[in-house]
Amino acid sequence: MRLLKLRKYATTGVRGLGNAIILGAQFGDEGKGKVVDILADNYEYVVRYQGGNNAGHTIVVDKKTYKFHLIPSGILKGKFCVLGNGLVIDPDVLLQEIELLGAAFDHDKFFISEKAHVIFFYDQLIDMVNEMGDGKIGTTGRGIGPTYNDKISRCGIRMHDLNESSLNKKLLHNINEKNILLKAKIGEKKLREIIRTNYSAFYDPISIVHNEAVLKHYVNAGARLQRYIKDVTSQLHEAIEHNQPILFEGAQGTMLDIDHGTYPFVTSSNASIGGAFTGTGIFTTIEKRIGVMKAYLTRVGNGPFSTELEDTIGNYLQQKGKEFGTTTGRVRRCGWLDIVQLRYAHMVNAFTELALMKLDILSGLEKIKICVGYRYKGKIISMPASIGVLEKCEPVFEEMEGWIEEISNIKNYHDLPVNAKKYVKRIEELIGVPITLISVGPERNQTIRV
Repeated sequence: MRLLKLRKYATTGVRGLGNAIILGAQFGDEGKGKVVDILADNYEYVVRYQGGNNAGHTIVVDKKTYKFHLIPSGILKGKFCVLGNGLVIDPDVLLQEIELLGAAFDHDKFFISEKAHVIFFYDQLIDMVNEMGDGKIGTTGRGIGPTYNDKISRCGIRMHDLNESSLNKKLLHNINEKNILLKAKIGEKKLREIIRTNYSAFYDPISIVHNEAVLKHYVNAGARLQRYIKDVTSQLHEAIEHNQPILFEGAQGTMLDIDHGTYPFVTSSNASIGGAFTGTGIFTTIEKRIGVMKAYLTRVGNGPFSTELEDTIGNYLQQKGKEFGTTTGRVRRCGWLDIVQLRYAHMVNAFTELALMKLDILSGLEKIKICVGYRYKGKIISMPASIGVLEKCEPVFEEMEGWIEEISNIKNYHDLPVNAKKYVKRIEELIGVPITLISVGPERNQTIRV
């Protein structure tokens, strides 16, 4: 009965139902951008609350592809779009993204929290150096983790600091500190070589880094972004007071959450629902909590992957699904759907409904497997905290019949092949959450509302 009630609630649409959040239920790359694009019509604000340009959303509208790394994809719908205080922002990447969007970007409807932290070139440099060693975890190399490190260490630089009077002293302190750290890690000769090769504009033959050049660059970037930098927390509170609904947009996925993911192979922020509150300063009711999942599972970078397919089926999913990272272009590892992870993600986020993406990619497979449990030392266990345990877990599979029919042009749930509907139904039963949206292709109109 609970599933039926929730399904009835979900099909009434989102207008007038308050706030909503779109969350990655897996390892990220689930297709959240498309879900935001579809649902944004019913909201006044679309708010990104964590991460940085280590995330990416690809939206296809009328065969035109838009790639987003920081700006919420709701900008294509003319919505007020906000980057919250929980983000770390590379000014150069953001300015380039604004430029690439061109006429699709509304300058009067975009806002950046003055409290969001800034990614500097030395953060990217530290990321690069850290990934040279044996302990690399497969980061995007965008400087995300080092910037969050500075935030927690209370030496971070925020968007409101991007002016000469505020930035000068803080920047000098950080550059000197990073020089010492990096020299100790790789030696001065190697450090000089990397900076001269990758950041030639900032290179100084005497002190390694030309402080004045760095200061000028980021002050200039701050001046260009100044019009967007606001007290967005107050702005969002005011929106709530005026009953303007907010759509919160998460980046990455729950299994990459710094607290709840497969630590240490995780991102550096809270990608789960808690990040929406701390990353905006808006502690409010979120009536709709939409978990976004693929019909199979993918992961970028290192880390445990219990259902990974390193065979022809894995290659089939990778090629047909075009599984390359929006941000890095890296090939995504592919595997069968993992219900253990999805149940865990539901427990953490309390999903009210699910969006099932890329169901069309499974067309053509004779058999489809679903991981319904983990076996460890002969016992069935829930999601373990220890990576050492997780790596030794044996997935317990349930096998279902596949379908050969092409489904990318289907508009109605009832027209899906029988086995495709059985697969959807089985996922609902195993997780205990209704699926209210099914994607059968990259285009906006290749979507089935259930």
